[in-house]
Amino acid sequence: MPVMQTSDLTPREYWAEVKSNPNRTRFGFGEKAALINIDLQRAYTDLEQFPTAYQTDPLQIDYINRLSALARERNMPVIWTYVAYMENADDAGVWGTRTNTENSLQNIKAGDTRSELDPRLQVDRARDAVVNKRMASVFHDSLIPSLLVWHKVDTVILTGGSTSGCVRASAVGSLSGGYRTIVPEECVADKHEIPHFANLCDMMLKYADVEPFETVAAWLENHPGCPPIREARGVDF
Repeated sequence: MPVMQTSDLTPREYWAEVKSNPNRTRFGFGEKAALINIDLQRAYTDLEQFPTAYQTDPLQIDYINRLSALARERNMPVIWTYVAYMENADDAGVWGTRTNTENSLQNIKAGDTRSELDPRLQVDRARDAVVNKRMASVFHDSLIPSLLVWHKVDTVILTGGSTSGCVRASAVGSLSGGYRTIVPEECVADKHEIPHFANLCDMMLKYADVEPFETVAAWLENHPGCPPIREARGVDF
């Protein structure tokens, strides 16, 4: 009877082994992508002010700004998400019941400093969609699925955090929705290296192509560009 494989490798070592496999197959890029930047808000990026913040690659924000600029230049949609809840946190549901501290998820309120997108991000509010999400996946009870249909995309590029939480959940949702899913490795982050590298492995093996930032940037740079859907307008939800 087959048994579960065992290993003495650390998650970091296992990830190095998985991504170096020369026979690794890919979903690949399609014709048009949407870039979805997940929860790059101060609660998770402001290391000096909030204990919930984390950093994996110190150039993450710079990389994401670069991908966002390239996507806009080629008439591909750029979407930013953040989490924030109503005063009584009913919209956090059961997710907001495990703890109730100052730093708990459900205590990020709409308008709270912790819900603000990182000021280093180059958000084009005349063109980009900024979406308030409540659950882990960007696809759950949000307008993002409709935006992807409207823009006629076949590929979703995911950045942000956390790798093991909202990025992974969104990768599963993206694949389930029929999208080729790309995760630029340097553009996602987590609180600890164990869940970070373990979930990079899991996404690579099952749900997404985890690619170097340079690979994703090169695909956008070499793309001929897409015709505009219409005069672009910024929108907040």
